[in-house]
Amino acid sequence: MATVKVSEAEKVYILHGIRDDLRVDGRGCEDYRHMEVETDVVSNTDGSAKVSLGHTVVLVGIKAEIGKPRPMVPNEGYLEFFVDCSANATPEFEGRGGEELGTELSNTLYKVFNNKHSVDLKSLCISAGEHCWVLYVDVLLLQCDGNLYDAISIAVKAALFNTKIPRVHISADDEGGKEIELSDDPYDCMRLNVENVPCIVTLCKVGHRHVVDATLQEKACSVASLIISVTHKGTVTCMRKVGGGSLDPESIFEMTEAGKRVGKALHAPLMKLLQQEESLGKKKQKVGFLG
Repeated sequence: MATVKVSEAEKVYILHGIRDDLRVDGRGCEDYRHMEVETDVVSNTDGSAKVSLGHTVVLVGIKAEIGKPRPMVPNEGYLEFFVDCSANATPEFEGRGGEELGTELSNTLYKVFNNKHSVDLKSLCISAGEHCWVLYVDVLLLQCDGNLYDAISIAVKAALFNTKIPRVHISADDEGGKEIELSDDPYDCMRLNVENVPCIVTLCKVGHRHVVDATLQEKACSVASLIISVTHKGTVTCMRKVGGGSLDPESIFEMTEAGKRVGKALHAPLMKLLQQEESLGKKKQKVGFLG
């Protein structure tokens, strides 16, 4: 993870501000930075999204390919995650510097998204035990300014919403086997229901309080963080503690309740934004370097 060095005077200034619910950039303890979400930004994918959260920028592309179902769940498809930490994001990722973080992020995303409660995996099944859709989710970190988990989860949800999977027609061949035909019509496609797809909320314990969407400076003052994935109904689907410090039971309860509150409030405006952008179609104006 990208880190910054903070002096003792800066730490005191940040800690006192958070104690009074006033952070360095003027936000309250449960406020996010300015966020921009853009979908359908990469042409050679089945679904893509770019999310800017403050100065953290994440690009997600999804490719759907036909594969073989896993033996334990023969009537379900599955998702595969790969996170690439670009050296442009921070010099610390040069060489193999970002490999460990990339693996850690991939494992967490797999736990959060690759289950039947988040995505309807049965809808990805083509022929039970023989063929299914495998969604390869590639995440690229373009800029790193803290709070990677939240930005990536929002980008993954937006990319899944944008994903168009070709309609499959199964017919019998002359030898009695199954023949798979994909529709050539770009409008004859299947869309995923992303209503239950959770968003991750990261809460950092700073002093005696906790903050949402911590910057790198605030992260440097934090002893430990709690990563919580929350659905649109406020249900917690996954929880993980990161950082070297410890959290007492009372803090964990308070942070969980705050995470549920913040996560639940995040879904409605995100879905509204995605539906608005979808309704624009080709009239949508491309922004940023991908425009």
